[in-house]
Amino acid sequence: MYIFFSIMIIVCAVLLILIVLVQNSKGGGLASGFGQGNQVMGVKKTADFLEKATWTLAVGLVAFCLLASFSIPERKIQEPISAERPMQNTPTGPAAPAPQGE
Repeated sequence: MYIFFSIMIIVCAVLLILIVLVQNSKGGGLASGFGQGNQVMGVKKTADFLEKATWTLAVGLVAFCLLASFSIPERKIQEPISAERPMQNTPTGPAAPAPQGE
């Protein structure tokens, strides 16, 4: 699931970049090419579409980031060995002498 959300984040980010680059802060951009009258999708409608697409992609990007953060696979983390806690696989007392055979 994490991989799916990661791919959707990349797609959303690329589309958002393209939509923002098409816009012009002074009202131009893609909308400036449709300045003639009687257009099916005139200047105002194009600007509204680009603004709605920008907001939709921005909200989608945030949502996918949140969903991806909740779906990160869990890893088992090993605790560091400290001097205060003895190692579990070592004997705690002194070593017994080895028996000597005669």
